[in-house]
Amino acid sequence: MAVTFTDMPLDLLRAYRPALVEPDGLDAFWTETLDAARTAAGPTRLVPVEAPVRTLSVSDLTFTGFDGDEIRGWVVRPHGDEVLPAVIEYIGYGGGRGLPGERVNWALAGYVHVIMDTRGQGSAWSLGSTPDPHGSAAAFPGVMTRGILDPRDYYYRRLYTDAVRLVDEVRTMAGVDATRVAVTGTSQGGGLAIAAAALSGDAVAAVMPDVPFLCDFPNGIVRTPAAPFTEITRFLSVHRDEADRVLHTLSHVDGAVLARRIHAPAYFSVALMDDVVLPSGVFAAFHALSSDDAAIEEYTYNGHEGGGHRHWIKQVAWLDARLGR
Repeated sequence: MAVTFTDMPLDLLRAYRPALVEPDGLDAFWTETLDAARTAAGPTRLVPVEAPVRTLSVSDLTFTGFDGDEIRGWVVRPHGDEVLPAVIEYIGYGGGRGLPGERVNWALAGYVHVIMDTRGQGSAWSLGSTPDPHGSAAAFPGVMTRGILDPRDYYYRRLYTDAVRLVDEVRTMAGVDATRVAVTGTSQGGGLAIAAAALSGDAVAAVMPDVPFLCDFPNGIVRTPAAPFTEITRFLSVHRDEADRVLHTLSHVDGAVLARRIHAPAYFSVALMDDVVLPSGVFAAFHALSSDDAAIEEYTYNGHEGGGHRHWIKQVAWLDARLGR
């Protein structure tokens, strides 16, 4: 973590509302993308697995995301066939779904806990099982610049589509209350939660982005000192004449643009000493919400770890109040 504030003073953060450009045809872009993925969708499979977490039921999930690609995940829930609300969790940058029974906190709180694997990641700090079969032109190491010169080729078009498609599938699962599906995640996972809530219409009942990444790109790529935003900076230091094309692509996936489409209850967190996701990006997305019920938890002396387990305890209480637990 950083040892001092990494961004503007808190009073300015609370007023920060950047004038981000929304590209022409953004809604049509995402409607076309998601319609194509739904048309290409194959069957979803759930296979029970043995795990050392014996007080919970763990299943290996396979569903189809962008272009009908198979995406892996886990479904963890209390034993029995009671119809329960669900929490979909998306994973931070470089991570994957992990091992069976590795992530169980929302199931322990009485929810169906669904964990999405992250295509083409899952080798930096937790295990992944899903390839990304789509190539790209020249890119800086990592995934931030894969296909970045064209929004149709961009890596996060595929990953956001996977996130929305998982919402579709969870709402049809036996033992899930389709009217009570929430999305959450930390860092990249928080950015995916914003995208899933923004692009799923009224299918998401609540969104809980924790120190969310992938927001306010124009500011993030010039001011953030740490990776992964700097992957884009390094790319542009070589591709010196491509800034306009890059920014145009990023405007299609910017969480602070997409958040304007979120009407569901929202509970954000931000860490003021975060040098991976600048607080200004989190506030930009939070202030863009169209939600009547929105709150943000500020962790003044924390870096990208945010509020950790203490914040999860607050999330449970917040979500229980909204989903009637």
